[in-house]
Amino acid sequence: MNVKIEPGWKAQLSAEFEKDYFKRLTDFVRQEYKQGVAYPPGAYIFNAFRLCPFDRVKVVILGQDPYHEPGQAHGLCFSVREGVPFPPSLVNIFKEIESDTGTPAPLSGDLTRWAEQGVLLLNATLTVRAHQAGSHQNKGWETFTDAVIHRLAESQSHIVYILWGSYAQRKGAFIDKSRNLVLQSPHPSPLSAYRGFFGNKHFSQTNDYLIACGKKPIEW
Repeated sequence: MNVKIEPGWKAQLSAEFEKDYFKRLTDFVRQEYKQGVAYPPGAYIFNAFRLCPFDRVKVVILGQDPYHEPGQAHGLCFSVREGVPFPPSLVNIFKEIESDTGTPAPLSGDLTRWAEQGVLLLNATLTVRAHQAGSHQNKGWETFTDAVIHRLAESQSHIVYILWGSYAQRKGAFIDKSRNLVLQSPHPSPLSAYRGFFGNKHFSQTNDYLIACGKKPIEW
């Protein structure tokens, strides 16, 4: 199957694209976009991979589901398009960055700037039906994104994996902590941010580790 994805990722994931589950997933997603409204726009489904090529990944942040309201999702977890109001979790992420590193909250919630520095902003599920959170879960995306993390973990080391919330922590449970830095805390959602997300200092810890590994830190 000819999937339009960044060449480095395509080389790593080509076997996945030929598996039966991925063909069923593709049929399902095409039907969803044909019959109704789904997000992100089709050209942005693999945006995280386009902006952060396989051989440039330094940090992985795991999300769960794309935003499901108009104009928000563009293929990067926690990120919204230019000019869109910040969702609550993103507000809390920016608060923690300011507290941790002194970097003030930006005017834009578009995290493309992170992706271009080597931050893979990966949702477990890459599409969603409009207004229906979780509507594309358990259709095959989770199997695909598990394969993404496995390929990274098998072939690269000294990556920072940022796992917020129990869902992300379960998904990244197999990552070798002797070869990578795995940072875990509660999710930045308003429901859990005060239970340990605030004050986790994940952004400064990430940069300290990257510098220690001879890599350029992220400009958060």
